[in-house]
Amino acid sequence: MGRRIDLSGAEIRADPGDGSPPIFLPRQPAASPLLALDIGGTLIKLVYTASCGAEAELRFAKFERRRLDDCFDFVRAQGLLGCNGTTTGPSKENMTLKATGGGSYKFGDDFRQKLGVSLDKLDEMDSVVSGANFLLQNVPGAAFTHMSGKRNSIDISPDNLFPYLLVNIGSGVSILKVTGNRKFERVTGTHIGGGTMFGLAKLLTGCKSYDEFLQLSQKGDNFVLDLVVKDICGELACQKQGLSTSTLASSFGKVITSMKKLADYKPEDLASALLSAFTYNIAQISFLVASLLGLRRVFFGGSYIRGHKSTMDNISYALDFWSESQMQASFLQHEGYLGALGALMSYGDPRDENLNLEESQEENSHEAAGPTDVTSADEHNDSNIFPYLLVNIGSGVSMIEVIGKGKFERIIGSHLGGGTILGLARLLTGCSSYEEFLDLSRRGDNLAVDLTVGDIYGERGYPKN
Repeated sequence: MGRRIDLSGAEIRADPGDGSPPIFLPRQPAASPLLALDIGGTLIKLVYTASCGAEAELRFAKFERRRLDDCFDFVRAQGLLGCNGTTTGPSKENMTLKATGGGSYKFGDDFRQKLGVSLDKLDEMDSVVSGANFLLQNVPGAAFTHMSGKRNSIDISPDNLFPYLLVNIGSGVSILKVTGNRKFERVTGTHIGGGTMFGLAKLLTGCKSYDEFLQLSQKGDNFVLDLVVKDICGELACQKQGLSTSTLASSFGKVITSMKKLADYKPEDLASALLSAFTYNIAQISFLVASLLGLRRVFFGGSYIRGHKSTMDNISYALDFWSESQMQASFLQHEGYLGALGALMSYGDPRDENLNLEESQEENSHEAAGPTDVTSADEHNDSNIFPYLLVNIGSGVSMIEVIGKGKFERIIGSHLGGGTILGLARLLTGCSSYEEFLDLSRRGDNLAVDLTVGDIYGERGYPKN
């Protein structure tokens, strides 16, 4: 069994707004380093211990996954292989590093060949939850809110932490219900995450990095491309219906009726529209899941937040809007390193095996849909038609509960609808109509641009423990 890390007294001494500052561990002996990695779909995140005088500290680094050799060079240059990790024999070839994420499966042979080490592959979701719990339970000031440009630290008693919802925004998005240490359930997720934002940003703006995309979004105006309620109803109708004229109706919806081509739009405006579209969507899904589970505490993490003010403001505004101020978005310092932090915490863990994700998941509590109604049309009457949910897909999407003739309530809607699809399609393909777009889609292959589980984990796919 390897060395355990003494987390008592952990603190952030630098300005918490400075990216990912070191976490000081005043009771951890200054000894040989420990390193853990989280190799995701687009980034490699590293957390390692380093000496700081007589004390030790946790330090953080990240690399694009396509620059794996740069990561290897960094590990060598920092001396992170010296007596690191656990060993099963006298030679470095028997050294083992803790690692999580799909890339730990895909690139295990590369680490063995280039660095002479093996990877102890840990469950990804368990590592993410362990990392979040470490920050929330051990590091004062690690959690904060960010609304209207203002950051406020929040103090959470470890005795009153659970349960909470953890929304981890990586290439995709995973949403977990956390009920204790190593106790969690992955409730759901979405393929529309940071990878989608960055992929579209590269196509639309030509940006070369996610940080460049975020910088562009700061200077842009999403309303140049986005359709708002006033554009559809007019200001007077909005006033009569009690609607805000600036409420977002359809992301990229204005592109449909515009004669402009992609080159006519500013990259900054395109970036701003993308950021708004997807951050609002992630916040809305989080609200719906938290509501179904009866949770009010929602934490957002993941490498695609990056302490970016507009990203956090958008998520906070959207969650506050849809919950009618009953929920508040909270964020985590070092939010992009949760998996790597959790992996590092496993050094010296007396439990030999990591929690199996499949074993940790509870059965889905939602019942499957009932059998199809085979009643003939003329047998239908008011009593067996209602209630039903009507999903109306226009420029945006409206979801309406219909309980009787003339009796209905609009439950919620989404700004990602047909207008978003056609708007993006016109910019990216030059199609002039929705029919032309649909015809193009029938002849294409989405896997030419979409990231699959195999791309992340390798040909064997997600490991089934």
